[in-house]
Amino acid sequence: MDKPNRHVTILAYDQLCMFEFGIAVEVFGLTRPEFAHLDWYTHEIVGIEPGPYRASGGISVAANHDLGRLAEAGLIVVPGWRGAMTPVPEPLIAALRAAHARGARIATLCSGVFVPARSGLLEGRRATTHWRYADTLRSEFPSIEVLPDILYSEDGNLLTAAGSAAGIDLCLHIVRQDFGAEIANTVARRLVLPAHRDGGQAQFVARPVARERRGRIGPLLDSLRQRLNEDWSIARMAELARLSERTLIRHFNDATGLSPLTWLIAERVERSKELLETTDFGLDAIAEASGFRSQETLRHHFRSRTGVSPSAFRRSFGPLAVQR
Repeated sequence: MDKPNRHVTILAYDQLCMFEFGIAVEVFGLTRPEFAHLDWYTHEIVGIEPGPYRASGGISVAANHDLGRLAEAGLIVVPGWRGAMTPVPEPLIAALRAAHARGARIATLCSGVFVPARSGLLEGRRATTHWRYADTLRSEFPSIEVLPDILYSEDGNLLTAAGSAAGIDLCLHIVRQDFGAEIANTVARRLVLPAHRDGGQAQFVARPVARERRGRIGPLLDSLRQRLNEDWSIARMAELARLSERTLIRHFNDATGLSPLTWLIAERVERSKELLETTDFGLDAIAEASGFRSQETLRHHFRSRTGVSPSAFRRSFGPLAVQR
């Protein structure tokens, strides 16, 4: 049986995203004496072009290896790329295609997904990225099945992570695959992080913002936000806006991109998130204040929108979480 290739190459380039780069170095490049008995990872920093590189925060980064080293890699990590619409150099595309063809894993963090996408490696595959880039990825590469609400995805030997810190989740997933849950848990403890986070990135997405606020829709949105705990039917909204129901629905969609009831549910979830973060109110009180009326309805819509339960969200973001 062939020995697994544990050699990791982490790409470096101008305008490097240091947080995502640091995640990869921390997980795969840190010396870990506690794992001396394991065939642990070796790593190299590979520059895709002559350096040194200007990184975020005014930092300069140098790499001691060039793209030729990708031929030896078992895992190639692409930190956040320098721009969703920025071209990928042809030498990097060729090196990634060759590495992928021989079976190397390619893992992207945040906007790094645009590198294999522009290399043609994600055609017909599933992938994720930061929620801010999901629409761009979908429109630029319609053959990719974009999964915007998850922390990371895996499709064969192509792995993609959502925004920034979700790169940690993906890297721990890779460790779990290679060495098992106990070793991954040990790495997570050293990072002072949970070994696996509940839910997806939908729980971090801010409330929907109106595209425009002209006419009667802007004042209506303000009124609805101030009175989310009240019962709102389409008929009542139309009456308040002095519009027909049909006209209301059309104008509402033009302004928000959503139907009135879908927008209302999203706002109520957002209000319940605020209460979970800032108060110790029980779920009954939160359901009433946000307009859901019952715990069951609150849980249903909260999990549907965020991927986690209200209780799990409070454990991560509530007042006690801040104190820990």
